[in-house]
Amino acid sequence: LDAGSGSGLFSLAARKLGARVHSFDYDQQSVACTQELKRRYFADDSDWTVERASVLDTDYLDRLGRFDVVYSWGVLHHTGKMWVALNHISTLVQSNGQLFIAIYNDQGWTSRYWGAIKRMYVRYPAMRWPLLLIHALYPLLPSWLLRTVTEKRLERGMSLWHDHIDWIGGYPFEVARADVIFRFFRDKGFVLRELRTTRGLGCNEFVFVRSPIYS
Repeated sequence: LDAGSGSGLFSLAARKLGARVHSFDYDQQSVACTQELKRRYFADDSDWTVERASVLDTDYLDRLGRFDVVYSWGVLHHTGKMWVALNHISTLVQSNGQLFIAIYNDQGWTSRYWGAIKRMYVRYPAMRWPLLLIHALYPLLPSWLLRTVTEKRLERGMSLWHDHIDWIGGYPFEVARADVIFRFFRDKGFVLRELRTTRGLGCNEFVFVRSPIYS
C-alpha cells in the first residue's frame, strides 16, 4: 500500500519488484501522475490499482483491508491531522507486516518558525514573493553553494528554486520527535526495526513491524 503515492515512483518500484500494489493520494495531480506511470510501464495490469482518496477517510480505509507493506513516506505530516493519520495508517498493516514512514523532525522553536512562515505563505498570496526572496538566504543559498562546491547532484529530482518553493509553501506542516513516534507505535503493538534520525530540517525515518500478539 502506497498511501500518498505522489509521483508514483515508489509504487512503480514496488511493482517492478513483483509486489501487488495499491496506490492512493488525495491530490488529483498526484493521482494522474501515478496513473501515467502505470500506463507507461504496466498498462492494463490488475496487480496495480490507483485511486484518489484521503488517509483521513475511514470509510475508504476500511474497504482496503490489510497489507504486508504499508509505505507512507513524507506524507502524513501534510494532512493537517497528523496523529489521526498515523493512527489510521497503523490499522492497515497486516500481522508481521512492515510500516515505512518518514515524519518531519521536531526542532522546537525552529519548527514553530517554519510552521508560521508556511502558514503565512498559504494564507496571504501577496506575501509569497517576499517570503521566497527573504528565505533565499536560507535555506536556498547554502543548498546552492553546497551543490556548486561539491558538484553534488540534486537528490530530489527538481531544480533548487522549485525545491525552495516546495519547502516554503509546504503546508499543512506538523512535526514530531523520533522518540514520540516510537512510543506512539510501540503502544499500538509495533516493534521498531530500523531508524534514521536527523537534527536538521529533514525527516526522521522509521520501519516498524506489527507484532502478531496485538494484531
